[in-house]
This record gives sequence, C-alpha cells and structure tokens, in this order.
Amino acid sequence: MSTRTLAVVSAGLSVPSSTRLLADRLAQAGVEALAALDLAAAVEVVELRGHARDLADNLVTGFPNTALRTAVDTVTGADGLIAVTPIFSASYSGLFKTFFDVLDKEALTGKPVLMGATAGTARHSLALEHGMRPLFAYLRAVVTPTAVFAASEDWAGGDRTGAALSDRVRRAAGELAALVAQRPRAAVADPFDDPPPFGTLLAGL
Repeated sequence: MSTRTLAVVSAGLSVPSSTRLLADRLAQAGVEALAALDLAAAVEVVELRGHARDLADNLVTGFPNTALRTAVDTVTGADGLIAVTPIFSASYSGLFKTFFDVLDKEALTGKPVLMGATAGTARHSLALEHGMRPLFAYLRAVVTPTAVFAASEDWAGGDRTGAALSDRVRRAAGELAALVAQRPRAAVADPFDDPPPFGTLLAGL
C-alpha cells in the first residue's frame, strides 16, 4: 500500500484546545478516507503555539531556527495539508497568519489543503471563506470545496449538532483524500545527483 503524508497545522493557543481537537478529527478522517482509496497515511502535526517566539524571530531576522525549519519542512514536504485556526475578531489568528507569512511563496503551489476553524459562535463561520480561502488561493494551493467550522455548540449541542459536524468532517476529508490521491508525488531532489565539474569548483577558489 502506497503511503501519503498529511501535515496538520494547528494554531490553537490553549491546552487542551478545541482547534487541536478539530485538527485531530480532520486528520483521522483523512487517514480513513485515504485508506478507502488503498493509500496509507502518515500524519505529522505542527503545533504553532510552541513556535510563537521562533516565528517572531524569523520575521525580524529573515531566517528560521532549527525547530521552525523542521516545522516548515514538515508542511512543505507533505502530500496534503490540514490547516486549522481559531477565529479572532472575524479572521484567522495572527499566529496562524505569521506561519504562512514565513513560508516561501511557492511552497504550497498545487498542494491539496483542507481548511478548518473554531470559534465560540457560528457568527464567525464565514471567516473560512472571506479570510482563509483567499490566503491559500494567493499561495496557489488547491483547497477542498468543503471547509469545516466548529463553534462551541458543535461540541456540546447534542446528537444532531454533533452528527452535522461529523458529516462535514467526513465530506471534507474525502475531498482532501481524492486530491492527494490524484496529485503526483514530488520527487525528492538529491543534491549529489548533478555535482558541478571539479574544474568549476577550482575556478571559484
């Protein structure tokens, strides 16, 4: 069975976090949807909360430290991305935006992305469409038609509300799995495949 990698970016600030809870549900659903297509999945989670200072340093220096570089490589090297943020003041969090600000502008080109968001009230649900979708369109990612928003009542609103969230999660995960399955896997470049001639190296000394 061929394996695909799903990177999960969670921008939750608290521990535990409803943002991480939604991210985990989307990741599990993504694994199950890929399995239905005879594809195994490896999930790698990036918790932005632990990189808040790293991101600030990157903004002012222009360079990521080792920990942030690992997180960036996890996201850029994955076959698919699940990105989940809390909504503050009707838009994604600053921490979430900062992470995508430090990525190379070509890093997500063509990458399948499933968007998710959480907030205290459903009034914020349109932030997925007026905030997050334009962000990933600018980065030229391929975003699933279904985005998943979870308000407080989705976690504690009874069977009907919980079932509605589960349906959205499954539908979005199925769309992500289909996009991941269709996308050719990127070849990993070997820096030693095409070494410069020895004479060229000597000429540079």
